[in-house]
This record gives sequence, structure tokens and C-alpha cells, in this order.
Amino acid sequence: MEKKKNALIVTDGAGSTQKIAASISAGLEGYQVVTLTASDFSGANILPADIIFLGCEKSDPPSFAYISELLRHINLAGRRFGVFSADSAKTLKYLAGLVKDSDAALGEPFLAKVEEAGAVKKWVKSVLKS
Repeated sequence: MEKKKNALIVTDGAGSTQKIAASISAGLEGYQVVTLTASDFSGANILPADIIFLGCEKSDPPSFAYISELLRHINLAGRRFGVFSADSAKTLKYLAGLVKDSDAALGEPFLAKVEEAGAVKKWVKSVLKS
């Protein structure tokens, strides 16, 4: 029996990141997808995830404090990770920095446009291959 693949998408809950998260979810065919806001996230959510996506609208949102702390102290070697934002390269740098200490395989950070669902799906495929 084939093992079910699990994906986790965590956002800051902003409208733009929620819409991008929906496009990411649509691009994850064959995955069981869980989408959470950072305020609803717990460390147990990360355990079954084969691939994780993290997105926020602006750098260092207060709701990401727990995620930031967790990613400094957890080893995610061998797991794929994608970070995204609709805001700026500065926000992507912030998100990539959060992932750095976890040793996850970070795909190319993605500056997404909400209306470009096709580009989001293409990026998701690249993260799956990273």
C-alpha cells in the first residue's frame, strides 16, 4: 500500500497569503493538505508533513513567534520546504532565514501574485523536485 503524502501550509492569515495558499493546495495533487494560520499552528502539525509551505504578507508578524522559535530547534533534514509572500523580497529573506537552521531542503523563495495561480502551481512543482 502506498503511503499517503502529507503537506502543511502555514500562513499569517492575511487575505493575499490565504489566496496563494489555496493555489498551492490546488497544485499538490496526491497530497493530503492541511492549511493553518500561524496562530492555530502547533509543533505536532509539522510531524506528519512531508512538505511544508510557509507564507506571510509582511516580515516578522507577531503570529510567527512560535514558528520562528520552533524552526531554530528542530531538524527537518530531508523534508522539502517552500516559502512565499505577495509582499517583497525582504519578506522572502525573512522566511528563508526562519527555515535555514532546520536543515530542510528549501526551494526557491517565491514572490507570488495572487492572480497568477498558474505561476504558483509551477513553483509548487519546482519545490516538490528540490
